[in-house]
Amino acid sequence: MAVYSEADGQAAHVAACDEAVCIGAAEAAQSYLRGERIVQAARATGAQAVHPGYGFLSENPDFARQCAQAGLVFIGPPPEAMQAMGLKAESKRLMQAAGVPLVPGYHGAEQDDARLAAEAERIGYPLLIKASAGGGGKGMREVHAAADFAAALASCRREARSSFGNDAVLLERLVRHPRHIEIQVFADMHGHCLWLAERDCSMQRRHQKVVEEAPAPGLPQAMREAMGAAAVAAAQAVGYVGAGTVEFIVECTESGVPQNFYFMEMNTRLQVEHPVTEAITGIDLVAWQLRVAAGEPLPLAQDEVRTSGHAIEARIYAEHPEAGFLPSTGVLERLALPLHTAFGAAGESGIRIDSGVREGDAITPYYDPMIAKLIAWAPTREQARLRL
Repeated sequence: MAVYSEADGQAAHVAACDEAVCIGAAEAAQSYLRGERIVQAARATGAQAVHPGYGFLSENPDFARQCAQAGLVFIGPPPEAMQAMGLKAESKRLMQAAGVPLVPGYHGAEQDDARLAAEAERIGYPLLIKASAGGGGKGMREVHAAADFAAALASCRREARSSFGNDAVLLERLVRHPRHIEIQVFADMHGHCLWLAERDCSMQRRHQKVVEEAPAPGLPQAMREAMGAAAVAAAQAVGYVGAGTVEFIVECTESGVPQNFYFMEMNTRLQVEHPVTEAITGIDLVAWQLRVAAGEPLPLAQDEVRTSGHAIEARIYAEHPEAGFLPSTGVLERLALPLHTAFGAAGESGIRIDSGVREGDAITPYYDPMIAKLIAWAPTREQARLRL
């Protein structure tokens, strides 16, 4: 059963479902962000569970509570786990207690300017000021000298207040030559938690992921296993259930050799880049989400998790390259997607397309301008790159 806004009446997800309910106007704030309307639609159609997807209310603990109060299963973690991981400073205090490595910094509740300036001196420059409630690169400032700290702090607080309604910040030593490597975790209601390999998401633009791959190239096996164990510890520290991603920043030498890893944040939902993990593990993560939400135990133990080959995902956007890659809107007059098949079997293409649009659909100004995700799998990274 689908829900849709007035802009999405003809959308692909509506056509794919048996039933569909309109929940409001085109603006997300009048439709996809109205939790009570989604709950009403679920109850009216006799749905038992709500899958929140990747965005909108997928990491909103209040929506998860609304679902529970209405007798619906929220296909995601408990609201308490979402809440604990939702604020960067609070989640870092929890991770410190669980023994998960953190970037040297300050995550305290005391937020007056003098205390923050003193903590900045203790950490040393260069450093980052980050909005505690932030994400997507908003409310983040790089500071290279003490003389610039006060102005950067004021600017960061203003942006944090307007973007997140919360101007609390944290400070971190600036990690040089970083890579963004994340671990897919999965937990059931019976106390079991696994990690399902890692993804390298270092190729970003404006702090948004563009190309993701699995496994992470050149990551030493000992570090991979240590990160996996830390990710499981992080999930267990908050009583996690379902699919989640623990994001780490990996500090490398100038020549790119990984040295240390530090907890960055946890995404308490399925990630847009989950297909690369599915490609190398052969696991359908959405099927696992449904099984876990129905109370079933995880179907594998940690030592039964296997990986094979290499997968790379490219996000394909409707954009104006000549205007700084700003979103482009309008009708998709032509959309020719490659034929795609399941991964890996002899004679199959090793290409997968995840798309929510078809030829003739419109890219509207109301939502993300992503057209599709193109995923290529092959036995080696070089073959996957060429296939992509």
